[in-house]
Amino acid sequence: MDIRTRLLATAEQLFDRHGFNATGMDRLTEGAGISSRTLYKHVGNKNGLIAAVLNERDRRFHRLVEEDSIDALFGALETWLAQEAVRGCLFLRAWGETGGDVPEIAEAMERHKQRLRDRIGNIVVAEIGRHDDELVETMQLLFEGATHMAAYRGVAAVDVARRAAQRLANAVRAS
Repeated sequence: MDIRTRLLATAEQLFDRHGFNATGMDRLTEGAGISSRTLYKHVGNKNGLIAAVLNERDRRFHRLVEEDSIDALFGALETWLAQEAVRGCLFLRAWGETGGDVPEIAEAMERHKQRLRDRIGNIVVAEIGRHDDELVETMQLLFEGATHMAAYRGVAAVDVARRAAQRLANAVRAS
């Protein structure tokens, strides 16, 4: 594993477990087994590291959720939550901890959420035969809510959201 990959993997684990503000650069360099000089060479600063971690997580997440049905999308979320720590959305946690005004972090979060919205929009078209903004918004709300609810209820929360999304799509299709 190259240095950058090791750094990003270590940082993601530490950020997810301890939070962004509570994870200092010393902990990051020690965890990755690198010097602070090497860390700064690869990511510039802590905000750059957070953005790089989020962008890598986005890549992994969206590769997993390339699905074309409601059932498969929520199934992918169950898989994601089983593979990753279940502590809620790391993007929203980063955005919240940094005050929402760090450009590279805000951009990573917005890009991730837009990609999810686009994926859900494609699923809505496949499921009901047309685009429906309200259904897309509601499905994203269910998906995001399940992500957070799983932190304290476990992945069973995903099945509740899946069934609700399917009922909504069926109702919209029938109308």
